[in-house]
Amino acid sequence: MSTVAFIVPFVWLGWLVLTEWVPMFPLNDLTPGNHRERITAALINYPFPLLIAAGVAANQRWSLIAASVLCCLIMVGHVTSWWLPYFGVSTAAQRESYRRDYARTLKILPAEGRDVVIDVQHMVVGVLSVVMLGTTLTATLAP
Repeated sequence: MSTVAFIVPFVWLGWLVLTEWVPMFPLNDLTPGNHRERITAALINYPFPLLIAAGVAANQRWSLIAASVLCCLIMVGHVTSWWLPYFGVSTAAQRESYRRDYARTLKILPAEGRDVVIDVQHMVVGVLSVVMLGTTLTATLAP
């Protein structure tokens, strides 16, 4: 299982890089106006999967625990950024960011009555985040 736990963070990172830098409208909406925000997001997000993979590769109790904690932080960030706003708990800044950067992207969830609707691009991030957390926890808890 540790091999899968090592690979999944790279898949997660690859998906982020692909959807944040390769134009694939309507999956993503890479307008020139959000270039600075995408760079900032990359600087914040991209180190996490690398650290998780390194923690799994080191295969030490402390490194696996650290990798699991990082996976939990990613899940908290994802839920806070997308699922809470979808269910109505959002800030004005989140709603504005959504309107500016994601209003035209592909969605499969109902949008009626929602200020923020999670798009397919970020639903995949969520699924990969859950898989990354599950595989890392499994590697951590393995005897």
